[in-house]
Amino acid sequence: MNLNQLVNQVYDIAIEASVEILKIYNSPDFNIQTKTDESPVTAADLASNRVITEGLSKLNPQLPILSEETLEIPYAERSQFDYFWMVDPLDGTKEFIKRNGEFTINIALIHRNKPVLGVVYVPITEGGYFATQSGGAFKKYKNSEEQIRCSTFRVTDKGLKIPTSRSHRNHETDELYKVYDEPVLVPCGSALKFLKLADGSLDIYPRIGTTMEWDTAAPQIILEEAGGQILEWQSRQPLSYNKEDLRNPNFLAHGIILPS
Repeated sequence: MNLNQLVNQVYDIAIEASVEILKIYNSPDFNIQTKTDESPVTAADLASNRVITEGLSKLNPQLPILSEETLEIPYAERSQFDYFWMVDPLDGTKEFIKRNGEFTINIALIHRNKPVLGVVYVPITEGGYFATQSGGAFKKYKNSEEQIRCSTFRVTDKGLKIPTSRSHRNHETDELYKVYDEPVLVPCGSALKFLKLADGSLDIYPRIGTTMEWDTAAPQIILEEAGGQILEWQSRQPLSYNKEDLRNPNFLAHGIILPS
């Protein structure tokens, strides 16, 4: 499997999905519905999901697709997967509904519980980020492309830049900020938090609260290839994927930490 060739094809699929998302974003009616978990879903989520699943199926019909907006595949079946796609066709639906532009398209290729390819596209900017295992992380805007690298810092540094969730901030996470020396809190929606860690705009991101595997899979490989990590809060091991429960544990995402 040629990951470098594949990532360009996946990036093109994300662009196609973005076109459909922006059509709805610029329309007066999002057709908002509520899922069984009380989270919102819009016509844009579903349109993006259709484009992505059709596109990925054409690339490789043998690879299963696990998407937020499709029926869950039973664990007994998906536990046997070797490679599969993990998709969030519209990460940041609440930000989409607020029309603040902070939403993304997340597509990852998982191999044995680990992301090995990731594309995160930002429709409102017509640009995105991508990475492959051992291939580096890159930021792309139209015809320009640059390799990206995380910031380097010590956790004792004053003024570390920390992203905060616009729609899911909680007291437990707020308490964690107190361990840092005069941190600069930067409100940010969706996977943009991880992208800004990857390109060095932000430094460290503690997260206490529910996220799903499709929220972090594509950003994780991008952040790792840029020199950073997303680690389980308790074990300090990288997040793993295709668990029986698709919810992530609490985690800490960060750039390149120097010894204090």
